Amino acid sequence: MTKQYVTTTLKRHVLVAAISGVATAGMALQAHAATEVNLGHTLSSTSHYSVGADAFKEALERLSDGEFTVTEHTSGSLGGEREMIEGLQIGTVDVVITSTGPLGNFVPESYVLDLPFLFENYDQARCVLDSELGDELLEKMGEHDLVGLAWSENGFRHLTNSQREIATPADAEGLRVRTMENAVHQEAFRQMGARPTPMAFPELFTALQQGTVDGQENPITVIVATNFWEVQDYLSLTGHVYSPAIVLGSPILLDGLSDEERGWFIEAAAASAQATREEVSRLEREGVALLEENGMTVKTDIDIGPFQEAVQPAYEIFTSEYGTEMLERVQETASGC
Repeated sequence: MTKQYVTTTLKRHVLVAAISGVATAGMALQAHAATEVNLGHTLSSTSHYSVGADAFKEALERLSDGEFTVTEHTSGSLGGEREMIEGLQIGTVDVVITSTGPLGNFVPESYVLDLPFLFENYDQARCVLDSELGDELLEKMGEHDLVGLAWSENGFRHLTNSQREIATPADAEGLRVRTMENAVHQEAFRQMGARPTPMAFPELFTALQQGTVDGQENPITVIVATNFWEVQDYLSLTGHVYSPAIVLGSPILLDGLSDEERGWFIEAAAASAQATREEVSRLEREGVALLEENGMTVKTDIDIGPFQEAVQPAYEIFTSEYGTEMLERVQETASGC
């Protein structure tokens, strides 16, 4: 064996060891680097969704001891709700707080929650979502490439417009009302004589401003957070639909985690839902006065009966498509709350 061969071989081993050491150090750094979690929603940084996002961030970062960090994307910067849900399925978004409006396009079983006048009050609605039935619906998300983490909240939806006071279904005749991309909601407004116009939420303020649509329907929380008093003159407290929200995760992220890590996400989502509900309750108490202070005319004494009668065909559309079993289970659970 020549001296040159020994020297060359020694140099090669030193080089390999050095490269291996750098790789090992790199893997160690990677193992300890925080994983960024992109959380998106369509409302502003002052909204109830953002309150929920802050609670999710605090809880997940604390529970994981910094292993995960959360970056919040507000005001539809990651797209509308439908686009963000699609992003969860392909892994471009990690967590989304969304209304259930577009959810039925992905998980048809969830349409039942959007039926008009399904719940009488907040206590009843929250009781149903926190029940075994609510857990079952969350699990259904897994059949459609989504992870249901927790039921959150928007609140009872009310009608605003720029044209006239609405006290009866007949008053809505001919109004172009933006609705969510939800067949049940659209049929309910069609039965009231309105002209439902589905569009993504980030487009709505400009559409109202330009007169593309006359009105919209959302909970007090959203009406306040979006400053709709700037483009809407009338608010009718119809409470026609209880609007849940949901915290969804991407299976592309969550399926690769340990049981402990997934548990952190579930706990963080529960904290998010609780904080959001508390903010909804606060805005329900204080929001109407704020809207009146900003110039909106608020109609409070509304006879709900004619509205309930007008939207009954929406139930028939749901049951003809999906049967009566899920609706009956929701109604039975609600009666026991």
